[in-house]
Amino acid sequence: MHEFKGFLIKEFYHIFRDRRTMLILFAMPVLQMLLFGYVITNEINHAQIAVLDKSDDYITRKIITRLSASGYFEIKSYLQTHDEIKEAFQSGEVREVVVFEDNFSESLNRFGTANVHIITDASDANTANLIANYTSALIARFSADEFNKDSRGLTIKSDVRMMYNPEMKSVFMFVPGTMAMILILISALLTSVTIVREKETSSMEVLLVSPLKPAHIIVGKVAPYAVLSLINAFTIILLGHTVFGLPVLGSFILLFSECLLFILMALSLGVLISTTTNSQQVAMMLAMVALLMPAILLSGFIFPIENMPFWLQWICKINPSTYFIIIIKNIMLKGSGFMAVWRETLILAFYTFFFLFVSIRKFKTRLT
Repeated sequence: MHEFKGFLIKEFYHIFRDRRTMLILFAMPVLQMLLFGYVITNEINHAQIAVLDKSDDYITRKIITRLSASGYFEIKSYLQTHDEIKEAFQSGEVREVVVFEDNFSESLNRFGTANVHIITDASDANTANLIANYTSALIARFSADEFNKDSRGLTIKSDVRMMYNPEMKSVFMFVPGTMAMILILISALLTSVTIVREKETSSMEVLLVSPLKPAHIIVGKVAPYAVLSLINAFTIILLGHTVFGLPVLGSFILLFSECLLFILMALSLGVLISTTTNSQQVAMMLAMVALLMPAILLSGFIFPIENMPFWLQWICKINPSTYFIIIIKNIMLKGSGFMAVWRETLILAFYTFFFLFVSIRKFKTRLT
C-alpha cells in the first residue's frame, strides 16, 4: 500500500509538471465554454440594415426610430432608389433593407392599411429568417401601440421577401462554409507534416546539400498539394451544384481563382506550422486545434458575427475563413464580380505572402 501511495503521488507530480497536460485539463475547457457560450446564440444584436423611405413622413420616421432604438438593428445607410438595394446587399454591408411604400401615412389614413416591405439577404437563411421575424414583430408592436385606441382599425402590414435564397434552403449557407472548412483543414494538414516528415526520416540532409534554396523547397512542397486541393474545390462545387442545387451565378474563372488563392493561403499556413514544430503528431494536432474551431465558430459559417462580443468579432476579422466565405457567397449566390470582393481578396493575398515569408525565414533560421 505504501508503494502504491508513492506511485500515485509521483503520477500527480508528473501531471502537474507537464504544462501541455495542465493546459488541456484546465485551460481548454474554460476556453471552449467561453467560446460556445458567447458564439452559440439565436438572438439578433445590432444587425446592420438599410432603409428606403420615399414617403419620409412622421409615421415612417417613428418606425425607423423604433427599429434603431430596439438594440436589435443598426441603421447602416439610407437608400434613395430601388436600384441601390442590390448594390447594398452585394457590398455585404447590410443584411436587410426596410422599404416604405410611397405616401405611407396618406395610404394609412385613406385605406386603413399601409405596407412595409422587408427584404433580407437570405444567403444566410437562418439569420435572414430571424432578422425578418424581429422586424415584423417590432412593426406589429408599433402598430398595436400607435393605433390601439384608434376606432378606424389602422394596421401596418409587413411583406417579407428573401433575396438570393427565396426557398430558404439551408444548404445555401452550409455549402460555402463547409467548403472553407474542408479546404483549410485538408490543405493545412497536408502541408503541416511535410517538412517535419523530412526531419523525422533524416532525409532533410539531402535537401540541405542540394542547390535548392529554402524558397524553392517550400514552393516545391506546396505546388503539388495546391493542384490536388483545387481538384477538391472543383469536386465540392460540382456536388453542391448538381446534388444540392446550389447556383453559381458569378464568373467560374473568378470563383476558381479565389479558391486557388485561399488554398495557397491554407498551404502556406500549413508550411508555417511545419517549420515551427518538431514532430508530425504535434504539427497535425496544432493544425486541427488552431483551424477547426475557428473555421466553424469564428467565421460566420453558422453563427452571425455581429451577435458576438466585440473581442470575438475582432478574432473573426483576423480569421481567413471569414473572408473566403464572404467571397464564395458573393460570387455563387449573388453573382458579384471582383469589385464586390476586392477587399477580401487583398486580405487573403496578404495572409498568403505573410505566411510564406515567415515560413522561409523560419526555415532558414532552423537549418543554419
